[in-house]
Amino acid sequence: MDAFKTEVADILGNLGSISREIADSKDFGIVKVDESGIIQLYNKYESELAGVPVANAEGKNFFTQVAICTNNRLFFGKFKEGVAKKQLDATFYYVFTYKMKPTNVVIRLYRDPSDHTNWIFIKKR
Repeated sequence: MDAFKTEVADILGNLGSISREIADSKDFGIVKVDESGIIQLYNKYESELAGVPVANAEGKNFFTQVAICTNNRLFFGKFKEGVAKKQLDATFYYVFTYKMKPTNVVIRLYRDPSDHTNWIFIKKR
């Protein structure tokens, strides 16, 4: 998990200017969502990990339409709580199961305090 935290930390200061090209170059999932969970950016790594094409993910709700297995108290609950508090930075292990064989991942939920954007970072472990 420490290597993942370091990888993510390297881009946290530049989230406001992250382009699709930069997001797609990373070897971990990057998902930008609004406060209700609607996907605004879905990178190549996450698309390949989940088997969901970018075009089928962006504009849809991450928790209820794309990664339905995250619509629970552990994952979506942490997200909603952080959004409500306007402060979110949580890292935890998770197992994705929707439309795929069970896949162990590490998750980081993050709210950028500078521009109030919400991010989900995912790395297969």
